[in-house]
Amino acid sequence: MERKDIGSWLEGPPQLNPEAWPGQRLGRPESGPGSVVRIGRRVGALCIDWALAMIPSFIFFDGSALANLTFFAAMQIVFVGVTGHSIGHRILGMQVQGMDGSAIKPLQGLVRGLLVCLIVPPLVTDPDQRGLHDRAIKAILVRI
Repeated sequence: MERKDIGSWLEGPPQLNPEAWPGQRLGRPESGPGSVVRIGRRVGALCIDWALAMIPSFIFFDGSALANLTFFAAMQIVFVGVTGHSIGHRILGMQVQGMDGSAIKPLQGLVRGLLVCLIVPPLVTDPDQRGLHDRAIKAILVRI
């Protein structure tokens, strides 16, 4: 007798609704403005921000890895905390918003920026593609 209620670990995490899109249960549209940003744009914004952080690191600190991380963290904390998006986010049309669509506060930007620098929180996501860093501050990265 075969049991259908127990899945294999090879099947991956269970999906509640295979037709659902990230953000649907949060009331977000499937695509366009207000929809949850997918991985491609996130990685693109990260590369842009990291490259911009490398410029002063190379000019003033001979490319020190610690200086690069410090400039990256400062950019994330200041820009996301004040405007809701980093330079990379803005170029690629994204914004960090509260769950109700409002702008995040500077303290939320500080916490999010520090968690992004830890690397692991953005990699651990929920079905709505919100990383631990966004869930910790009750925010979501959406297209604008």
